[in-house]
Amino acid sequence: MKTVLAIDPGSSKCGLALVSLDRVLHKTIVSGESILSAITDLSAEYSIDVIVVGNGTGSSRLIDALKSAISIPIETVEEKFSTLKARRRFFEENPPRGLRRLIPRGLLTPDRPIDDYAAVIIAEDYLARKDFPSPACGRGSG
Repeated sequence: MKTVLAIDPGSSKCGLALVSLDRVLHKTIVSGESILSAITDLSAEYSIDVIVVGNGTGSSRLIDALKSAISIPIETVEEKFSTLKARRRFFEENPPRGLRRLIPRGLLTPDRPIDDYAAVIIAEDYLARKDFPSPACGRGSG
């Protein structure tokens, strides 16, 4: 089984998503200071084949830190449009309720950070580009 740990890096917080070929195993948002310990904890619980890091804010600094602390292969990937796709996925899984459901989704803002959803998108895009069977788009998340 191919298991990818995707990271949507940021200056203060990072999205993490552990995705296999058929589902999302885990997703969370962690502070930039605790990312190494979060990755260490996940690698102790799951067998991670590769870490993919979006090439956005702070990615080079994060990759340098990962390479010195972790022996899992690391790849950098384009994260273009991942936030837009993550926003769309968030509202698919968390449809607006009450009067907010009448507002066009393009005008809505998520009620919480969506960095974890962006990491899921990064992982799914990576898996799709590697010619593996298409992931199940993470409908069962952790």
